[in-house]
Amino acid sequence: MITIKCGDITFSHIQAILFDKNGTLEDSETYLRSLGQKAARIIDAQIPGIGEPLLMAFGINGNILDPAGLMSVASRKETEVAAAAYIAETGRGWFESLKIARQALAEADQYVNQTPAPLFPGVLDVLRSLSAAGLKLGILSAATTGEVQKFVITHHLRDYLQLEMGVDEGPSKPDPILFLQACQTLGIPPGATLMVGDSVGDMQMARHAKAAGCIGITWVNNTDNVKGADVVINQLDEIQILEA
Repeated sequence: MITIKCGDITFSHIQAILFDKNGTLEDSETYLRSLGQKAARIIDAQIPGIGEPLLMAFGINGNILDPAGLMSVASRKETEVAAAAYIAETGRGWFESLKIARQALAEADQYVNQTPAPLFPGVLDVLRSLSAAGLKLGILSAATTGEVQKFVITHHLRDYLQLEMGVDEGPSKPDPILFLQACQTLGIPPGATLMVGDSVGDMQMARHAKAAGCIGITWVNNTDNVKGADVVINQLDEIQILEA
């Protein structure tokens, strides 16, 4: 078991660390903003006038993406449902609205996902170091499992990870069942597992699952996005191994 230190906080008897993907390991702001903007344009071409309200719902204001907004933290299914709700307000039936939203997001994804989003600085070195110390590491993301797996392969992270988990069907963050399922897959109890994420949902999920601790990371230095964290860091390399 390993002792982890972040700032003035020490976490003892740690066996595993789970990481969020978007905004934690992956600098996905440009991709998510472009995805929302493209999807809004596609829907607006079919339903004129809906584009601007959709952008607001997505948490996009010009070239600024709200790190706590829908596009940043919601699962794909939740984003589809939210977009469909705006479409349904125009008088279309629910199933038609959902179909339009799904198709628009899928088309937008094909358009903007051709260039992979980069890792944040130092991510590879930190994962390599933590893995070498004997910790089990995993990704627990609101993205789909397929997106998580593609991210891992693209950035050559598979040697350091024992879990690549996204949200496909069923519950999404902050439901603690996700954290519990991830821990079960790793074979590590929640009380020996840390969560590292960039959203309130990550913190709530881990806390309600009785995790060993919640580390909030805010590369943009906004602690409001990680309320409920035991400690807030601005760089991933602030996660230090104190003793093994």
